[in-house]
Amino acid sequence: MEIEPADLKASDRYKLLIGCIVPRPIAFVSTVAPDGKTNLAPYSFFNGVGSDPMTLLFCPANDERGQEKDSLRNAAPPAEGGVGQFVVNIARDAYAREVSGASEPLPYGESEFDLVGLTPAPSAKVRPPRVAESPVAFECETMEIVRTNAGAPAGGNIVIGRVVHVFVDDGLINERYHTDPEKLDAIGRMGGLTYCRTRDRFDLPRGKAALDA
Repeated sequence: MEIEPADLKASDRYKLLIGCIVPRPIAFVSTVAPDGKTNLAPYSFFNGVGSDPMTLLFCPANDERGQEKDSLRNAAPPAEGGVGQFVVNIARDAYAREVSGASEPLPYGESEFDLVGLTPAPSAKVRPPRVAESPVAFECETMEIVRTNAGAPAGGNIVIGRVVHVFVDDGLINERYHTDPEKLDAIGRMGGLTYCRTRDRFDLPRGKAALDA
C-alpha cells in the first residue's frame, strides 16, 4: 500500500501517526495561567531534544475548533499572554488512570489537579507546580514555539523548553546519573486507547556488535 498524506483526512493521518510511532513516552505537563490557576495534561508527542543546553519538547495539537490548548496558552511567552514556563512530569503505572483522566477537556481555568486528585508541589525555579507523585520533574522555560498550522483544527505546535531544574526522587538514580527503570516504572502510548508498560526490556551493544549479539 502506498499512501499520499494529502489524500487523507487529518483524522486518518493522525491514526497512522499514533498507530505506527510506538511506543511514545508521555509528557505529563503542568502549567499555570497568568492568574495562577493550574493546569495538568498528558501529551504523547514528546521527547528530549539535546543535552547542551538540556532541552525537551512536547506537541499540543490545536483542538477541533483550531484553538490552542491550555498547556500551550500557559507555556507561551509573556509577550503572547502566557507565563513562558512549564513542568514535564513522568507518567508512570502507579497513576496511569489519573494521567488519562487529566486529558478531560475542562473549561480554561479549571484545574485537572483537582479533577484527578494528584498533588501540586512547589517547583524550585518556575511558577508551575510539579506533580508530587511523580518521581521526576523537568522544570522548563519556554525557548520557542513552532506552529505548523496556526488556527487550524488539529494543527500541530512544538513547544521547546530549556530545562532549568530537575527534581528526582532519592534512590531513583545512582552516582553516575543512571536511572533505575524498575523504580521509574514509566508507561507509554500505543495507538487508540492502548498504553504499554516498560517492564519488558532487553540489552544490545551498539553498532556492528549488535549484529552478532
